[in-house]
Order: sequence, then C-alpha cells, then structure tokens
Amino acid sequence: QDYTWEDHGFSLINRLYPDVGQLLDEKFQVVYNLTYNTIAMHSGVDTSMLRRAIWNYVHCVFGIRYDDYDYGEVNQLLERNLKIYIKTVACYPERTTKQIYTQFWRHFKHSEKVHINLLLLEARMQAALLYALRAVTRYMT
Repeated sequence: QDYTWEDHGFSLINRLYPDVGQLLDEKFQVVYNLTYNTIAMHSGVDTSMLRRAIWNYVHCVFGIRYDDYDYGEVNQLLERNLKIYIKTVACYPERTTKQIYTQFWRHFKHSEKVHINLLLLEARMQAALLYALRAVTRYMT
C-alpha cells in the first residue's frame, strides 16, 4: 500500500536505468490487458475484474495489499483450485504438476490457462521488483 509500481517503482527504475521502467511497464500492461473477451464458451465477456483479481491475489500471496481494492472479489472470482494453482506456480514452481494444471478451469481452453500463467508470472515479477526497489529506496534515503 505504501510502495506501488505506478507511484514509486516505475520512477525509481527509470532513474537508475533510463527507459527500462517504460519497457517493463509496457510489458506489464500488455499482459494485464490481454483478452479475447471470452471465458470458456462465452464471448463478449469483460474479463477485467478477473484479471485484476488474479494480479492482486498474486501480490497478496507475496504480502502486497492495496487499500483501494476489495479482496472479496478474489474469493468470488477465483475458485479454490485456481488459487492453489496460482500459489503453487508463484511460490513453488518446482512443485507444479500437470495434475494441478488440469484441476482448475476444466472446461476452459488451454489458451485461457496460458493467459493465467502469463498474468501470474508478470504479477510475480512486479512484486519481486517492488520489494527490491523498495530496499534500494530505503538504502538511498
């Protein structure tokens, strides 16, 4: 809540490595905004709430919480098996198995599951960057 990518991380990394902040931000935004507006067999679906829930759940797993987000959405939108999968991939990637992969969203396309992986890996990267950049900020002040 007190150190975010948008408010702090982006500007610090841009100051330390010019243009890298912009490249990372674009990478995060591309993955975050990626959608075909479909869920399983339904088309024309706004998936923004689901994508935000996944991103914020990954950050939450790493101890990053935002005051302006209702974490009740996470419990409403992410089934238990999906949360188990996300936590396993984000925290213990060596424990990820095909069985865990097939347990969540059984009626969904593999491309949708791949998108989940992209979201969680980019959110994990951003969380790690936030911790590192916050440490650098504390060192510099």
